[in-house]
Formats: sequence, C-alpha cells, structure tokens
Amino acid sequence: MTGIKFVGSGGQGVILAGLILGKAAAIYEGKEAVYTESYGAETRGGFSSSSLIISNDKIDYPYVLDADVIVAFSQKGYDSAFNTLKKDGILIYESDLVSPEKVNRMYGIPATRLVKEKFNKTTSVNMAMLGYLVKITNVVSKQSLLNAVSESVPKGTEKENMEAVELGYNFS
Repeated sequence: MTGIKFVGSGGQGVILAGLILGKAAAIYEGKEAVYTESYGAETRGGFSSSSLIISNDKIDYPYVLDADVIVAFSQKGYDSAFNTLKKDGILIYESDLVSPEKVNRMYGIPATRLVKEKFNKTTSVNMAMLGYLVKITNVVSKQSLLNAVSESVPKGTEKENMEAVELGYNFS
C-alpha cells in the first residue's frame, strides 16, 4: 500500500495530478485506489491538496495519515504536509519553489522552469511532476500514466501534457 500526498497552491494542478495518478493505477493497472482532495475557498493561490492510496489489496481507510510519498508544488504545501511524511518516505518537490528540510530520500525537479522553457507557459507543471514521480517511485508504469493523462486533460492539450510527463520522467 502506498499513500501519496500532492500539496501546493490552487491553480498548480495538485487536484488533477492525484486524480490522474489514481486513474492510471485503478483503470490501467487494475489496482485498488482511493482518492481524496482538499482546497480552500480561493480559486488561485490558496492551499490545495489531494491524497491517493494505491494498493494491490482492499483499502480499508480512505485517508493518508502517514505519507509514503509527498509531492510538494509550493513551500506552503510542503510546510503543511512535511510532518506527515514517514521516516523512510520519499519527498519529491519543485526545487525552484520549495526549500525542504533534509530527508534521506528527497528528489527535486525545477518543473516550473522546465515547462516554461519548453512550452512558454506553465499550465502542465503538474504533468512534469507526475512524470518525475513515476520515474522515482514506479508506483505505476509510464505507459499507464500517459494513458490516463491522454483521457483526462482537456481536448486539444493531450500532446503538450504527455510531452510534459516525458519531460519530468526524463529529468535527471
């Protein structure tokens, strides 16, 4: 069983990221997945998070209390969730926006900068973060993620979003 928290600010795509990863696990890999989300009243800039549990077995409790993985898109999100990361957990963070405390398994990616340089906009940062997450954790296959992305993003944006997944996946 793997508990994952996506945390950031409204508008960064943390809700969609959790939803897509859950779809990749449940639909394309036949795993059990439970997804929850939380966000403030603000549409942009306020705290938002999504949590996902992925398991090969039945899931008894739908909330991630102790996270195996935290994906932090912003400092505010990181600050709110860091204390829930398991001692041996994995921290994945937006390295240009988050200054984390040192943990044994931490991986930073400048996703916003990479996406901005490639597409001249930042609307697919969450897809780059998902690609990087899948590369680091292997929680689902890259192909399952790409399948879920292609059917979950707005029509006409599939190519860019799948390229952003590849951008994150190929980051070293």
